[in-house]
Amino acid sequence: MTKNTQHNKQAGRKIISTLLWPIFHKHRLRLLGGLIALLGVDFLQLCIPRILKNGVDTLSAGTAQQNDLLFLAILICIIGVLATILRFCWRYLIIGFSRHLERDIRKKIFNHVMLMDGSFFGKYSTGSIMAHTSNDLSAVQMACGMGLVAALDAVVMATAAIGFMFAIDIKLTLLALAPMPFLAITTRILSGRLHKRFDLVQEQFSSMTEFVRSSISAIRLLKAYTLEKSQAARFNDIGQEYVQSSIRVAIIQGLLFPIATLVGSIGMLLVLYYGGQLVMQEVISMGDFVAFVTYLYMLIWPIMAVGWVANLSQRGLTSLRRISTLLGVKSKIPTGLTQCGSDLQTFKCQNLNFAYPGTERLVLNDISLDIRPELLGICGPTGCGKTSLCQILARMFPVADSTLFAGHTDVNQLNPESVQQNISYVSQEPLLFSSTIAENIAFGVPDTTREEIITAAKAAAIHDEIMNLADGYNSHIGEKGVNLSGGQRQRIAFARALACDRPVMIIDDALAAVDTATEQKILDTVLPLLRGKTVIWVSQRIKQLSKVDRLLVLEDGKISSLGSYHDLCRTDPFLKEIHHRQSLSDAIGSKADA
Repeated sequence: MTKNTQHNKQAGRKIISTLLWPIFHKHRLRLLGGLIALLGVDFLQLCIPRILKNGVDTLSAGTAQQNDLLFLAILICIIGVLATILRFCWRYLIIGFSRHLERDIRKKIFNHVMLMDGSFFGKYSTGSIMAHTSNDLSAVQMACGMGLVAALDAVVMATAAIGFMFAIDIKLTLLALAPMPFLAITTRILSGRLHKRFDLVQEQFSSMTEFVRSSISAIRLLKAYTLEKSQAARFNDIGQEYVQSSIRVAIIQGLLFPIATLVGSIGMLLVLYYGGQLVMQEVISMGDFVAFVTYLYMLIWPIMAVGWVANLSQRGLTSLRRISTLLGVKSKIPTGLTQCGSDLQTFKCQNLNFAYPGTERLVLNDISLDIRPELLGICGPTGCGKTSLCQILARMFPVADSTLFAGHTDVNQLNPESVQQNISYVSQEPLLFSSTIAENIAFGVPDTTREEIITAAKAAAIHDEIMNLADGYNSHIGEKGVNLSGGQRQRIAFARALACDRPVMIIDDALAAVDTATEQKILDTVLPLLRGKTVIWVSQRIKQLSKVDRLLVLEDGKISSLGSYHDLCRTDPFLKEIHHRQSLSDAIGSKADA
């Protein structure tokens, strides 16, 4: 056995003990009941050959009575009914357990994903996570359901059947079992190859799922560029690769069953030849021969189950390892135990540097900044680090110790959730859910009243447009708000943040798609509501920037300027440029309207 094989086995045992064993222990009574019912079915099945032996022996001896045969027939019927009831019980209990296990692991995956930071989602795509919770989890469920049943049933039936066969004739039993080593060796070789090939299939399924998800999400863009055919061709290529890999898996699966059947058939052939001679030589009775053949027939299922169980277990273990790898990814944001309270309003950046995971380029370089209850504006060229700074303040990415403080405490000593509960965040690309407008606005605070929802919508200048819809606030807006314009989506997301009414509000260029008239209306309504809060307002529009208390200009991840808007308009090159351009554009627009 190679070191790599030993390592894989040890890793597999560790994964099973940490991920599966707690669930098995939780449902141990259910499993025990299912196991007892399964053993009961096997015991009843093993009784039938003994009954047949007695019937055949009495018939061969000429001593059979009609009542005796009737009794044996009734006994077999009773055994059949009891076996049917017990078979239902073990299926309900054990297969039902596998569904509970599937639910528990899916819940664990979902909860784990909810706690991850931004770097995690840079590594795992949505399609990959969906594949883990569907295809991989289905393989684990099958292995722990039918795979577990087949394995236990095969062991019990094989052990008992071989024991009864030995009791009839040792030599005949050894002859019947002679082909078994060939099956064991073949299964071991094929199972190793199955693991590698199935791992590739799962990876390709993840890629295919992500491709479908991204294509459906961008369906309007694809249609706008008339890329439907080329996208379909790409999907066909991915599908062909997946099918080819799946066929390679199916080849091994297709070999396991015929080989197991061939081994059982060879054993049956040897028994018929040698066992028939023993009957003619009167070494064993005709009843013993019938019972032996029946036991051997029962043994064929465990032989075939070897291939099936090997297939299910390898698929299940491969998928379990993939799930374990996903669950093993830890958030890079320390989960400090200290709570920051519900009155957080100040932040302090102290020589803050930041680079996205897997890259070396600093997106933020030596940022030192005090953020207090005020309206702090942030602007700068594209790619200067504005959004990165917002996401770091919202605790979406990790930072080094003693570089970011919430209140007077290092954020790495604080519970991230307690910091985030103080922050309303409106991202540059608003995300809406496929539900009603009211549910989207109330998303941050589910018990928000309809009056509070309407107040937030009015402040975001979206109320009138909502009321013009057929169902008003109960209108369904489709996935990601596909039924709305860009400006409407931004304002609904803005209203959602206002409805949360938290002490810190981060607005990352959230009004970029809004026209100037609506922009002014929002500013007039919202700014009075934000007094006394800590507001970080990212924008490139001078109308918005002119309203801030302090303005921060970023360039190449560094602080270029910090001061009042009017002062920086005279001293900062970037701000002077955008002020000049937008003022000129507004003047031209005013003349055109006149």
